[in-house]
Amino acid sequence: MRLFVALEIPAAVRDNLATLINELRAAEVSSAKNRARWVRPENLHVTLKFIGHIEAGRLDAIRAALAEVRSENVMELHFRGLGFFPNDKRPRVFWAGIEASPHLVPLANEIDRDMEKLDIPRETRAFAPHLTLARFAPPGISERLRAAAQENSAREFGLLRTGEFHLIESKTRPTGAEYTRLSSFAFAKAEA
Repeated sequence: MRLFVALEIPAAVRDNLATLINELRAAEVSSAKNRARWVRPENLHVTLKFIGHIEAGRLDAIRAALAEVRSENVMELHFRGLGFFPNDKRPRVFWAGIEASPHLVPLANEIDRDMEKLDIPRETRAFAPHLTLARFAPPGISERLRAAAQENSAREFGLLRTGEFHLIESKTRPTGAEYTRLSSFAFAKAEA
């Protein structure tokens, strides 16, 4: 099984991002050298922890650990802006930005620590919340796509308020990744 922990995004945010992806696909100049692999809108999510491949027998322990994760408050995430990892000169990833509640990073760090107790390696990079929209292999993009991304760099996509995260299984298919929610976990009390 290949697993990760994530926040799911609301339909309105997903629809706004799907519109953007369609616009940017139209702006992309196809070339054998630089071709974006766009994420399907139904697969957009905010990854809190990539677990990776595990044996099915470890699933109960992972679920039990995740069920203990808590935060004082629900999370509020504003989806806005666009950018590239590592930069726009030779990008590998194209992302939509997230301005999140200050307790999102501690939540991701707690999940990471709890998974380490189960012999799942800690993340090597600091948690940087984002939505991956496309990947580039080899790194690089067309000037038309770069210009279209810059024109939309301050675009607003919507808001998420949530008190739960999800354990998701990823299966690779010829048509791309297929995600299945295995479990959901409330980490904060719902606001009245």
